Amino acid sequence: KLALCNSVQVVSLVFPVPPSFGQKKLISAALKTFAEAEGQRRMSATVKNPFQHLIEPLDLNDPDHCFYNLSKLGDPRYDRLPFSIRVLLESAVRNCDEFLVKRSDVESILDWQRTQTQAVEVPFRPARVILQDFTGVPAVVDFAAMRDAVKKLGGDPEKINPVCPADLVIDHSIQVDFNRKSDSLQKNQDLEFDRNRERFQFLKWGSKAFRNMRIIPPGSGIVHQVNLEYLARVVFSQDGFYYPDSLVGTDSHTTMIDGLGVLGWGVGGIEAEAVMLGQPISMVLPEVVGYKLFGSADRLITSTDIVLTVTKHLRQVGVVGKFVEFFGPGMAQLSIADRATIANMCPEYGATAAFFPVDSVSIQYLEQTGREAAKLAYITKYLKAASMFRDYNDATQDPEFTQVVELDLSTVVPCCSGPKRPQDRIPVSDMKKDFETCLGAKQGFKGFQVAPERHGAAVPFRFNGAEFTLSHGAVVIAAITSCTNTSNPSVMLGAGLLAKKAIEHGLSVKPYIKTSLSPGSGVVTYYLKESGVMDFLSQLGFEVVGYGCMTCIGNSGPLPEPVVEAITQGDLVAAGVLSGNRNFEGRVHPNTRANYLASPPLVIAYALAGTVRIDFEKEPIAVNSEGKEIFLRDIWPTREEIQAVERQFVIPSMFKEVYEKIEKVNERWNSLVAPSDKLYAWDPNSTYIKSPPFFHSLTKELQPPRSIANACVLLNLGDSVTTDHISPAGNIAQNSPAARYLTSRGLNPRDFNSYGSRRGNDAVMARGTFANIRLFNKFLNKQAPQTLYLPTGETLDVFDAAERYQQSGVPLLILAGKEYGSGSSRDWAAKGPFLLGVKAVLAESYERIHRSNLVGMGVIPLEYLPGDTADSLGLSGQERYSVFIPQRLTPRMTVSVKLDTGKSFQVLMRFDTDVELAYFHHGGILNYMIRKMSEN
Repeated sequence: KLALCNSVQVVSLVFPVPPSFGQKKLISAALKTFAEAEGQRRMSATVKNPFQHLIEPLDLNDPDHCFYNLSKLGDPRYDRLPFSIRVLLESAVRNCDEFLVKRSDVESILDWQRTQTQAVEVPFRPARVILQDFTGVPAVVDFAAMRDAVKKLGGDPEKINPVCPADLVIDHSIQVDFNRKSDSLQKNQDLEFDRNRERFQFLKWGSKAFRNMRIIPPGSGIVHQVNLEYLARVVFSQDGFYYPDSLVGTDSHTTMIDGLGVLGWGVGGIEAEAVMLGQPISMVLPEVVGYKLFGSADRLITSTDIVLTVTKHLRQVGVVGKFVEFFGPGMAQLSIADRATIANMCPEYGATAAFFPVDSVSIQYLEQTGREAAKLAYITKYLKAASMFRDYNDATQDPEFTQVVELDLSTVVPCCSGPKRPQDRIPVSDMKKDFETCLGAKQGFKGFQVAPERHGAAVPFRFNGAEFTLSHGAVVIAAITSCTNTSNPSVMLGAGLLAKKAIEHGLSVKPYIKTSLSPGSGVVTYYLKESGVMDFLSQLGFEVVGYGCMTCIGNSGPLPEPVVEAITQGDLVAAGVLSGNRNFEGRVHPNTRANYLASPPLVIAYALAGTVRIDFEKEPIAVNSEGKEIFLRDIWPTREEIQAVERQFVIPSMFKEVYEKIEKVNERWNSLVAPSDKLYAWDPNSTYIKSPPFFHSLTKELQPPRSIANACVLLNLGDSVTTDHISPAGNIAQNSPAARYLTSRGLNPRDFNSYGSRRGNDAVMARGTFANIRLFNKFLNKQAPQTLYLPTGETLDVFDAAERYQQSGVPLLILAGKEYGSGSSRDWAAKGPFLLGVKAVLAESYERIHRSNLVGMGVIPLEYLPGDTADSLGLSGQERYSVFIPQRLTPRMTVSVKLDTGKSFQVLMRFDTDVELAYFHHGGILNYMIRKMSEN
């Protein structure tokens, strides 16, 4: 019976009474003999997988837990693959069903050395999905609306459920309304809940209505830090199988988890929803750039300095659409927090993923963060058995990369990035000179075009009864924020130790500077308090203001009115300094035109100085009450000082204590009452949650593709138009179309909240599309959220112009330059243009996620052929455009564009895979899924 049934469970049938000693030996021997066949039986009973012969138990004494042993392929190509590609290969082998994943896909991945440059399409099924609330709310809204649509088409609405684990962390809603006071945290959290109660109720409904979805309540931390410290499995043990943890997320900085050896990257919300519904991601097999680290960093260098150096370097190398995999002897110097910091900024250097394969340091981190010993054992054993465990000092393990680039860590110097882009790195020693050059330079990424005679402008003002003066470069925001750095104990404790020394030297921060500290998790506050540095941070004004992204995503809250008046009166280029990952124009705060990314210690340093126009090496940071000049070098902590404190105070018990209660610690969340129906009862009076119009006209039958005839150009844009320009996440301006809509619904300006918080309402988000005050439209030759309505020549808000075009039945087109859609992953940056009536975008190049999102919404991404641009083709944008779309489409085909002037030219249609073409034929990825669910 053991031989035939091959199952542990049969023991209870064979021996209804406790077996004898001899019988026990028989059972033990039989189980060992048939352990491998047990795994194969389980697999053949479910899905016909042509690779089931690779299944074997990880431990012969535990036949119930198996894995796909890729070494049994007997193929020497496997050991030459980059470790990141091995993760893709394992997923393809495990999920091979000759339908969604085919044997030929496995061969394409295994033959990566040849196929990497051939634009080969392969499927990838991530193990899980992670979301934050800004992008998570519209995902849950879409799921709720899809249930309605499936029911309408005669299907079972309860089939709409995540089929893989989905975690949603609420971290994007809190704002810095209060700061510098001990009760700032509580006040900000109370306001967060008051403003977002309706959204939170909806999310709580979703956590109950949908299976396989977990919600991490507000006040818990930043999504990527919670992922790193708590949610990451590294290796899954599920349904009797071990396999690598992997994920996609609805935030571009999902790549932070790559630092722990978990392959993950950001996708659009639309694509993530498809993964949650069981669809693989269709991706072009990427090239992998090996990034070799060697040498030793100076003892005063932080991980932030390293990541900003790497970001600029890889931008120069060109890694868009590629994986980057780190290796080399220099890895020994990097903690997991350091690696996670580097991986976090992967979107800023343009790669898809920035992978650090698991090594002994990774296992030590898992132990430090409180993971169970039994899990650590099977994680290590599995990864070694699967040849996915790395020894960075063993060069014989180095795989073959597409290319190798190197960084000598000894060449890294303290640096910042800005004033408008994260890739624009500046050595701290050059900051003063660089800002002053930017001040007079032509308007652009490195220029503000301030007349030379105004460079010395100064505006006096009163604040809290005292006299102050603001000038160009004055720091008005100093924020220790963002997952990039707050997950790293070395830079957080470094900031605390610097604050301690500053206080001991009698230094202080000017009271009008908006200082804030928003840790990525409760663990950070725990070790800052236990180590004794929190009090010093508080004395400098860096009180904890909340657990969320906050200033980094534009939730910086208001500046003091006298400060705003002084900036406006003098037309000053005021500065924000933050430990974040994004500093695009108009993102951090409307009144800070210059924004610099810096390490947490440098954030405090510039706050103490009160200006970015300072050379720390030559000028004192301040003069204390005794008249003594204090230089930054006098208060800067060494790496040895920081490491000593970290070893003593960052301990496993902290992580266990914080995360054991993470899902229940928020009392207001616990007491929140939410509906329990499986179909959501939409409230027509809601201004937060609204049933979207995407599926209202959906039919079971497919419609043939249609050409675009006589389209007008809605916007004529330049290079590096970001998702911040397309779909703002900050405050809703009182003179905007969205504000007018909310006012018409009876809301006061104080209740508008932010665009990000209202992503569940398409009426607000359509009106907020292209509403960024820093949007530069060539039609107007200035920055404004407006455009030219071509039929009459009127200047209108973008939404108002689009509405007129739609009422006249005129399709719309957008012209753009390079890197269209760069920045944060935002599905509304595609949904918004779709609702405005945009049928296609014609650009020189696209950011990866945004192009995918456009495809997901049925908006055609067109790309100029090499050498062509709007200028070279003589396009003014005031022509009428017709795009011929043939009935038979193929990936990356060229199509013809004809103008009403008689001119015509060819463009590339950026549907890169057959799957993307299928989505387009259905009118978008969600329409595709609804039809599929309805048919089944």
